[in-house]
Amino acid sequence: QRQVEKQACSSPEDDTPPIPVCQNFMVPKKEISMFPDMGKWKRSQAYADYMGFILTLNEGVKGKKLTCEYKVSETIEKLLVLLGTLDRWIDETPPEDQPSRFGNKAYRTWYAKLDQEAEGLVAAVIPEDKAAAAPEIAVYLKEAVGNSTRIDYGTGHEAAFAIFLCCLCKIGALRVDDQLAIIFKVFDRYLVVMRKLQKTYRMEPAGSQGVWGLDDFQFLPFIWGSSQFVDHPTLEPKHFVDEKVVNENHHDYMFLECIKFINEMKTGPFAEHSNQLWNISAVPTWSKVNQGLIRMYKAECLEKFPVIQHFKFGSLISIQPVKP
Repeated sequence: QRQVEKQACSSPEDDTPPIPVCQNFMVPKKEISMFPDMGKWKRSQAYADYMGFILTLNEGVKGKKLTCEYKVSETIEKLLVLLGTLDRWIDETPPEDQPSRFGNKAYRTWYAKLDQEAEGLVAAVIPEDKAAAAPEIAVYLKEAVGNSTRIDYGTGHEAAFAIFLCCLCKIGALRVDDQLAIIFKVFDRYLVVMRKLQKTYRMEPAGSQGVWGLDDFQFLPFIWGSSQFVDHPTLEPKHFVDEKVVNENHHDYMFLECIKFINEMKTGPFAEHSNQLWNISAVPTWSKVNQGLIRMYKAECLEKFPVIQHFKFGSLISIQPVKP
């Protein structure tokens, strides 16, 4: 294990609180190499922390619009600058002329830039006294934008971005009162950049289940987006398949932004190209949709070896079992 030999503490004997005072940061590495290792993942502190993070944010956005008022801290502003940089690099790296329609090789040039700059980008976001964490956290940023060999993107990459944000919470760079801004500002901006990557470089969906999956690329915005709709006075699940409703309300609701993107990218009847979402539109309440999507996320993403084998674990997102 390559330890990043910088300790952010004085004495290692201290009782460690949930956010470690004494922190041996390390470069994360893969731990799930065979299917039987999946049990190790589900019992790990990483799994508990990740699900806890997703569900805490899910509660936080319940019944709230993207356009509502919330605090925007300095760290949130810095994260928006970081995402703006990734966006600008896309503009500076136009797609190449190539015979194959999918997987434009210019993506690799774009990715190489991120690979080179990631640590510096992260260091600019986190407090100076936590600078030692930059190499560890930067790994998750690099994992969050797709795979440069296959030029694909999927829910595992999306999860890496959520882990990146979770790490920023664990070192205290993001706080409890940043919850709404984490989703409504940062995650929303991340989705805009990912959609631009997917469109510009014609990225392949990673491990897509075709029409039987929820979406080719994303999952979390459907969870958090359905939570935004809980107890909405007029909009019910059946309404999101109505293009007029989508066009009039997508600025307020993450779920509808996702539907709008699908409508732009796919042709033909919605029930055919997005069968799972079509089925969801028949569920009577948003609360049931939200609960169902959380169950589906665990089953289709977090319990699937092809997704989890790529996850990396370090000191912040630990493969160690949850302490009883």
